[in-house]
Amino acid sequence: MRLVFAGTPDFARTALERLHAAGFDIALVLTQPDRPAGRGLQLQASPVKQFAQQHGIPVAQPRGLRLDGKFAQDASLAKEALQTARADVMVVAAYGLILPQWVLDLPRLGCLNIHASLLPRWRGAAPIHRAIEAGDSESGVTIMQMDAGLDTGDMLLVEREPITPEDTTGSLHDRLAALGGRLIVEALELAACGGLVRTPQPGEGVTYAHKIDKGEAQVDWSQPAAVIERRLRAFDPFPGATSRVGTEALKLWRGKVMDGRPAPHSPGTVLAAAPDGIDVATGDGVLRLTELQRAGGKRLRAADFLRGAAITPGLRFGVTAP
Repeated sequence: MRLVFAGTPDFARTALERLHAAGFDIALVLTQPDRPAGRGLQLQASPVKQFAQQHGIPVAQPRGLRLDGKFAQDASLAKEALQTARADVMVVAAYGLILPQWVLDLPRLGCLNIHASLLPRWRGAAPIHRAIEAGDSESGVTIMQMDAGLDTGDMLLVEREPITPEDTTGSLHDRLAALGGRLIVEALELAACGGLVRTPQPGEGVTYAHKIDKGEAQVDWSQPAAVIERRLRAFDPFPGATSRVGTEALKLWRGKVMDGRPAPHSPGTVLAAAPDGIDVATGDGVLRLTELQRAGGKRLRAADFLRGAAITPGLRFGVTAP
């Protein structure tokens, strides 16, 4: 089977690696244009482009795919490349561009998407983050036949994956990426023999995983401890939960809910600071911070962090010193 692959980050690279290892004929890779990264803001190729170049797979990087849009010239060149590829199917994983109808119609078997949720829950850009943030007990991967809607196409394969109380977006991402790579190989093998069954998504249970905004990283200490703890894990490794204490902005990586009763102090107040953690009052309960990071520093367990930071009872997180 001859295919085109469209994807950009590490999640997509994992699937591309599995497809390549399985021996599929990958005629073309679409990925986002190189972006500035690192301290020097040098242009950096996406993980998908890096893999494609290492294995001699042609790469196209259009800034848009609408033939009548701002990047119409890019779209026209991409259309020519896709027509030349003569693919049976396009596999899409976290590509980052909306596919117009002409792209969806081009391959004989259409476009298959690897989506990191149990559709129709968490359609959209950040399903892994939002599942952890919401306290979901499970996630998974859905292989979907793409249509013009936002993750609304028929489901082809679905497999569930538990979310543990210790999972971060990083740990769950890696498991779902591996699962997605395995499922897309299975889906294409079934497609080759006409064995794929399409199931429409249920009309109930639809939720949207909106893109993560860096502004969400600021901890709201008036929320319950359990909600804040989940957000710490959901925003690990990106963008990282943040809070000020005194004049310093810190990143907060891990915490532990100590009780479910309202703390008798203003939210954000430090109640205790010991090697096993920094206890902070919240809108409902106490959150023990166990892993923190100073600006320009490393992620540290509380015991190591406190050796270089003057955090004492009575200080308040979320308040800037005058």
